[in-house]
Amino acid sequence: MKLSEHFTLEELIRSTTAARLGIDNTPTQDIINNLTKVADLLEKVRNIFGLPIIISSGYRCSRLNKLVGSKPSSKHVQGLAVDFRVYGKTPLEVCQAIERAKLQYDQCILEFYNPHTGDGWTHLGLASTLRQQNLTINAHGTIAGFHV
Repeated sequence: MKLSEHFTLEELIRSTTAARLGIDNTPTQDIINNLTKVADLLEKVRNIFGLPIIISSGYRCSRLNKLVGSKPSSKHVQGLAVDFRVYGKTPLEVCQAIERAKLQYDQCILEFYNPHTGDGWTHLGLASTLRQQNLTINAHGTIAGFHV
């Protein structure tokens, strides 16, 4: 099921952990509606770069979310968050470009970024009130802003 031009429901609910453990990660219609909003935001990110986006995590049911070590309050549980990489770009470059483009989001998080290797990913989250927060979370859980 296509949620937008380039993104499907399947890629926003896919989880190797859920598949391996036999967890049903099927979303409700309300969550699919939220994932459609996420897909629309991802289209805007894709338009910035003109490059493919690789989604590592979208919707996670509560059980899956707990198993991967995330907080119960995670926007992933509501279908309002996505973790991804842009092909050929570092997560820092992606976060900086999202901030410069003035896209509407709640949080843009540079997650577990290693500037020496480029490892990490970008997290984008939505909410009813969009705070435009730009954060960095490292492997120790330290939170700070990132700079354009």
